[in-house]
Amino acid sequence: MQKHDSAIDRLRHRRRTLPELAELAALEARGAALDASLAEVSERRAGVARRQRALEDELGSVESKLHEAQAKLYGGTVGLIRELQALQAEVEALKRRQSSLEDDVLETMTEREPLDVEVATLEGQRSELDAKAGGLRATVAEAQTAIDGELADELDARAATVDGVPGEVITSYDRLRARLDGVAIARLVNGRCDGCHLSLSVTELSNALRMPPDALLHCEQCGRILVR
Repeated sequence: MQKHDSAIDRLRHRRRTLPELAELAALEARGAALDASLAEVSERRAGVARRQRALEDELGSVESKLHEAQAKLYGGTVGLIRELQALQAEVEALKRRQSSLEDDVLETMTEREPLDVEVATLEGQRSELDAKAGGLRATVAEAQTAIDGELADELDARAATVDGVPGEVITSYDRLRARLDGVAIARLVNGRCDGCHLSLSVTELSNALRMPPDALLHCEQCGRILVR
């Protein structure tokens, strides 16, 4: 029973501590950091894009007004000098606003360009991480499936071993395993407990020799069940 339980403990520990799991956790941490950076840069780029669209919309409106004013100015429908002067002033003001908006649009395009590059770079890095993580997950799944097969065999073997063992013995054994790092049974080798590596007293050894073969002998130092 102890042999199977120790094997089960080792298999479960191996399943929890696969090297690929640590690599996967590191990749996921890097992925989370990349996602945070990508979200921050994307938000900045979106802000610039919104500003660019607003400027372009205003520029379109100004160009439309400028076209209408120029059509009136040169269409021959306005004859009064005062009105012509007002139209001329409006055209000049619209042209100045048009030029200013064109400069602003170019500025936002220049501001957005490195952000586009940064977003593309971060997205590329995220894709590479996703590919690596996918490969590691497949490796982990394969290793865990193999371990689960071994674990199932050990659990079946343990169940067969436990069958017929008195309940009070199993209770004592389980209590000792919980207290002694999973090792409740040790061999008695040359008068010494192989669990705590301490020698039994002469009295205890003498008592052990007189005990029936099926009687439970416990180490007086650590409490483990001793196999004679």
